[in-house]
Amino acid sequence: MKRAALGTLATVVGFLAFVEFTSGVLQGYYTPMLTDIARHLGIHDADVNWLEGAQLMLSALVVPAFAKLGDMVGHKRMLLISTLITGLAGFVLPFTDSFPIFLAAWAIMGFYVVWLPLEIALIWSRSRRMEGRSVITARAAGFLVAALETGAIVGALVGGALIDALPLTVVLLVPPVLIVACFFVILFGVKESPEPTGGVFDTVGLILISLALICFTGGLSLLRLEGGLVNPWSWTVVVLGILLVIPFAMWELRHDDPLIDVRMFRSPALGPVFLTAGLFGMSVLGAQAPLSTFARTDPDVYGYGLGTTGFATSLIIGIYLIAMITGALLFPLIARLTAPRLTLMGASTLVGIGFLLFLPFHDSYGQIIVNMVIVGLGSGALVAALPAAAASAAPPTQTGVATGLTNSVKTVGGAIASCVFGIALLHGVTGAASGAEGTAGSLSGYFTVWIVCGVTALVAAVALAFVPKTAFTDRAIEEAGAEPVVR
Repeated sequence: MKRAALGTLATVVGFLAFVEFTSGVLQGYYTPMLTDIARHLGIHDADVNWLEGAQLMLSALVVPAFAKLGDMVGHKRMLLISTLITGLAGFVLPFTDSFPIFLAAWAIMGFYVVWLPLEIALIWSRSRRMEGRSVITARAAGFLVAALETGAIVGALVGGALIDALPLTVVLLVPPVLIVACFFVILFGVKESPEPTGGVFDTVGLILISLALICFTGGLSLLRLEGGLVNPWSWTVVVLGILLVIPFAMWELRHDDPLIDVRMFRSPALGPVFLTAGLFGMSVLGAQAPLSTFARTDPDVYGYGLGTTGFATSLIIGIYLIAMITGALLFPLIARLTAPRLTLMGASTLVGIGFLLFLPFHDSYGQIIVNMVIVGLGSGALVAALPAAAASAAPPTQTGVATGLTNSVKTVGGAIASCVFGIALLHGVTGAASGAEGTAGSLSGYFTVWIVCGVTALVAAVALAFVPKTAFTDRAIEEAGAEPVVR
């Protein structure tokens, strides 16, 4: 019976792996062509961060709602809906050269970020009667992240090769076609999670947190406009977004079935996980575009960068993603030999070291690759570990919400970083040696990117040191009476 149940779960994980492969393609495919997209839309390299920022803002709004609805009505159902929306938005990109329309469609494609937390929650719910539930979920998470990063490698290599050979319009048609296939894989291959919690959706809570996130991330966007840093209205909107979290938290504390149980942030196990996710988001999400544009920058013109082609850039990305796959697959093994908490700390430390190595070592292809391998090993482990850790430490009725929160705070961290990095890259921009206006970011801006990513990762490692030693293990669940208590 146990073998049959495990076999059924393995089949579900196999189909979900294709979903994550598709997610990986979306994350890797566009990166080598960001400079080409910028030229197609007639925008500055630094403005590419608007694409990231807008998508991250929408993602931060989508994940809490879809994660909660997954717990309430079924994780498969919400996977299907989010896939449909992502695919429709993807078909808009090839047929417009308008930056506002492209930006809106790109943002809506951010619905795919809810896939992984919904999948982890689905696996956790289906393994509820199995021994070693935390280990099973951790292994499944590592396998899904490996599929994700494999997709990202394939996406980056194929995208880099196609952009050098075909028109951009044709190249942009590939991802939405794959999303259509992904939709039918979910529809026919994945069974719904058992025993959804039901209940009434917390609409007021969603409105309050949406207003807070829109104000906060919108204020960050205003800061990036010319004169935004000295405009008091920009800072006012940012502060308003932060203050709006207070009525949201007060409402959630009084609600019988809240959108987000804010008490989870006080949990000695979950609190540091959410903090780590936010700090990690600054590097894994906010640094993607700057790393790509740095590699593409011509050193003969600007005095820095590698001057790589689209395909050569995709090779850097591919090696980085192979390192992420390795980190994701090693995570459950190392966690079993040591402890999940120590594994998370080690992964965060690797990310910090890797980014700080960019400061002295960024002048050659080999140096960039070494740095990215170190970053990738830590990042892969964190991508797999954070939602699995949240699922194991969350209350039974909040599994989807907890795993979703790791993505929500990660996207908020990425949105903050996207704003900071965009401002940094615009500051001090110069053109060619003649001093003419150029489109490349400033070298000082890239130094800012690497310092912020490195320091925040090390801060996350320190925060994780305060997590209870037995956190994220089956022993912790047993000690809590199979129902983790959030204090």
